[in-house]
Order: sequence, then C-alpha cells, then structure tokens
Amino acid sequence: MHAVRLEAAGASVTVMSAERAVTDWTARYFGQWWKATEVDAESVRAGSVVTADVSPVHYEDAALGVTEAVHTSTTYAKAQLLVARDEAAGVISAVSPKEELAYRSEPAAGRLMIYGRETEPVATATARLAREVMRGQLLRDGWAVLHASAVVHESRVVLTFGQKGGGKTTTALALAARGGLGLLANDRVFVRPNDHGGVDVLPWPSAAALGLGLLDGLGWSDTVRERLERGETLHPTQDVRVTKALLAGRREPLWEDGKELKTQVWPNQFPDWFGVPLATHGEAAALFFPRIEQDAEPALEEGVVRDLGYGDFMSGETEDRYPDVFGLARVDGGGSAEARREVAHLLADLPHHSVVLGWDVTANAAFLAKLTGCAADRGQ
Repeated sequence: MHAVRLEAAGASVTVMSAERAVTDWTARYFGQWWKATEVDAESVRAGSVVTADVSPVHYEDAALGVTEAVHTSTTYAKAQLLVARDEAAGVISAVSPKEELAYRSEPAAGRLMIYGRETEPVATATARLAREVMRGQLLRDGWAVLHASAVVHESRVVLTFGQKGGGKTTTALALAARGGLGLLANDRVFVRPNDHGGVDVLPWPSAAALGLGLLDGLGWSDTVRERLERGETLHPTQDVRVTKALLAGRREPLWEDGKELKTQVWPNQFPDWFGVPLATHGEAAALFFPRIEQDAEPALEEGVVRDLGYGDFMSGETEDRYPDVFGLARVDGGGSAEARREVAHLLADLPHHSVVLGWDVTANAAFLAKLTGCAADRGQ
C-alpha cells in the first residue's frame, strides 16, 4: 500500500492506494502548491484518509449496493451521481455510472473510499476528493473560497475577479509569465483574516484552462507542441480535438456550440514547461477587475469602481461543480457567512482597479506590472 499526506495551513489528509500511480497522481497535482509527503502506510492511524481501490469487482459490488438502495440523482464533476444515505450508520454511498466510479463516505470518521475499474479515472477522482477533504477542514477553520485568480510578489497577492472569460486567467498569467510574479491560483483561492488586519491567501490547486489564443499570446504554443511531440501529455480532461489542434500548430481559438475548447495544464507544468514559478501563500494587497477587448490598449476604466459581491465567493448557490454530496465540508462550500463578511470587509480597504485589457499579452503585462506598483488610492 502506498500513501501520500497532503498538508496546508493546519489541514491534512492522507491518500492511500495499492496502485502507486494513484498516489503519484495526487503528489503531482498538489505537491507544488500544498505540501505532499510520501509516508509509511502502516503508520497511518488517525486523521482523514482517502483510500482508492482499482478493482472491477469491488466497483461492481459497491455500485450494486447503491442502485439497490433508495437513492437520489444529482450532478457531480459534470457527471450523473446516484447517492444513497444510511443515516443510522452515518454512511453516504454513491456511484457515477458513466465514470464507473463508486464511493463510500463516512464523514464522522473522516474516511472516504473510492472504487473504480480503471486507474486514471480513480486517480482523478481521488485527487478531487482529497482536495474536498482539505477544503472542508479549511472552511471549518475559518477560511473562505473566492472565485479569483492570484499572483504573488514578495508575499503580496494581487487578486483578479470576473466571470468566465472575463480576464482572470489573462491577468494572472500576464503578470506571472512576463512580470515574474509567482502564480498562486488560476480560478479560486482560500482566504482568511489574519491577526494583523490583513487577509491571508492560499492556493486552490487545480488544472488551468488556457485558450489557444492565450497560449499563443504567452508564447507557449511551440513549447506545448514540442512537448506533445516528445510524448508528454496535458491533463486528461482536455478534449482530444485540442490536442490535435496543438500538434497541428493551430493558434486561433477552437469553439464548439459557443464554448471555447481549451488546453488543460497540470499545475507542475507551469514551472516545468513555461518557467512560471508557483507560489504557496501570501497576503492580499490589491484587487483587479478586468475587461477584455481584442484591440484595446491596456488602461484603467475611468469612473468604474467595482466592489466584491456575493457571487465573487464560491458558495452553496454558486458552486456548480463540487456540491458537498459526501458530507466532507459540512459548512457552506465557500465558507461560513461570517468568514465571507469579514473577508469582504477587509478586502474593501485595499486598492481596487477596474481595467480594460487587449489581446497583446506583453502590453497587458507591462501595464499591469506598473499598476501594481502605483499608489493605492481606490479607483486610480
């Protein structure tokens, strides 16, 4: 049995599996943003544990148990999930027929089992659920989750807000790739007030979705094609059409039914492939609210002042991918209402910059880097 322990800000979970590929996957996914340490499986006696079993027989038995019990249907990680609850035993069982994954959660004991037919789906689900265990512990310890990207310079964090396609990733990667800042997060961050009136920020480890146009603007298209030609791979959630487009040298965006199909980058590929360092923590220093226009010159938007809203936090209402079906968080998915209010109050006192950015990544980076060093008056 192999085991890897994840740790961040006092939270911890141990991932165990007879398949080393599963624990290696977890270490690769989290190791450069959270601490990931290989441990002796025999020494694991307490604490939260996620155990992964690659076994068609065990999967079929677990799946049958769910379908034969009274169950409900929901969506989790974009797939149908059938859920059965045994309130007396404190057990939540579930099965995802499409992914051929089954689950058994014992929230009170801090134990979660994952069963599946194939290694890769089990490894992906194990990493996802280990992160959810960590999220639950952090939320119960007073952290909240913001829907924002983040970069760090000398422990000072620049947070960028916006809806999908609004410029969060463009802003963060422009500063990281051209300005030398550490990438803390692509889409979400953990935040918590600290003892001296600031807001501490931790990464939410995840793969990053980069459109082909942004990849080209960053100057990374050739690097990705060369790596793929050598047999290396991007994250398996990537659509195969994107891989073919990258190998063919396509630079323009790839669309389907109005949705852009994007490159899916592993966290460790930012430093390994692109030379972008990953940061592990910092304190919030400024907030950006970008808007993207193709031919725009980067500039501040005069007279536009944006404040944080309810939708800028990931909550039970806005969490569209990972609802707490396994009882791992046991509080709102974005943190308690009190934690969100206190964070919003403290962030309101930091510089807020509403900006318009174009498609020229170099110009964006120069403008943003200069702006991060400006005087901190609101609305400048």
